[in-house]
Amino acid sequence: MIVAFIFLLVILGSVAFHFWTPWWWTEVASNWGNIDDTIILTFWVTGAVFVAVCLFMSYCVWRFRYQKDRKAEYSPESPKLEWGLTILTTLGVCALLAPGLIVWSKYVSVPDEAVDIEVMGQQWYWNFRLPGNDGKLGLTDLRNITDENPFGINLDDPNGLDDILIQADDLHIPLGQPIKVNLRSIDVLHDFYIPQFRAKMDMVPGVVTYYWFTPTRTGDFEILCMEYCGTGHYSMLGRVLVDEQEEYEEWLSEQMTFEEAMASIERTDLIQIALNKKEMK
Repeated sequence: MIVAFIFLLVILGSVAFHFWTPWWWTEVASNWGNIDDTIILTFWVTGAVFVAVCLFMSYCVWRFRYQKDRKAEYSPESPKLEWGLTILTTLGVCALLAPGLIVWSKYVSVPDEAVDIEVMGQQWYWNFRLPGNDGKLGLTDLRNITDENPFGINLDDPNGLDDILIQADDLHIPLGQPIKVNLRSIDVLHDFYIPQFRAKMDMVPGVVTYYWFTPTRTGDFEILCMEYCGTGHYSMLGRVLVDEQEEYEEWLSEQMTFEEAMASIERTDLIQIALNKKEMK
C-alpha cells in the first residue's frame, strides 16, 4: 500500500511541477510559434502515458498485494492485451510524429517572397552576407577564400559585386520580412541558433544548409552556436537586431559592398607600394 501511495505522490508532484514550474520558454519572436505547440503536444502525450503507467502500476501493487491464501495464475499470452497495447502504441507514436513532420515540412518550404541572406561560421565568430540592389547573392567557392575575399565570392559573377558584407557579430534584419538563411561553415561543424526565433540548423563544411523565418517583433536577440566547435565554442556569440523598415534601410546604407571592399583593398595596396618606393629612395 505504501508503494502504491508513493506512485500517486509522484504523479501529483510531476503534474504540479509541469503547471507551476519557474522555468519556461522565452517569448517567441518569429513565425515559428507552432514549434512550441508541437513540444507542448509532446508533453501532453508523454505526460498522459506517464500518468497512465504510474496509475496502472499503483493498481497492480494494490490489486495483487500479498495474501496468504492467494494462488498465482499462469497466463503467458493474451491476444486481447497485445492488440490493445499495439494499437495504443501506434496511436501514441503517430500523435508524436505527425505534428513534427508537418512543422518540418513548413520549416524547409521557403516562401517565394523570402530574402536570401548568408551566414558563414568560422572558429569562433560569425560573418554575414546580404544581397545588394539586385536582390541576389553572388556565387561563392571555397577555393576563392582569401584574406581579401573572406566569403569566397566569385569575381566573375556580377551578382556578387553589390553583395553587402558584414564582418561583425551583429546582423540587422527588417521586421515582418521572410528571411531564408543560407548556412556555410569553412572549418568545423557549427550550429546557428536564435532561441527566440525557435530556429536552428547545423552548418556542415562543404554543404549549404538552410531554413527560413519571419521576425514578428523588434528587439535584440542573441545568436548561439549549438554544436561544440573547439576551445572557443563558448565565445561564438552574436546578435540579431530586428528593426523597423526605415531603421533597417538606414543601417543598410552604411554598410560596405563587396565591390567597395575590393576597391578599398586595391587603394591600400597602391598606397603601400608608393610608401615602399619612397622608403627605397
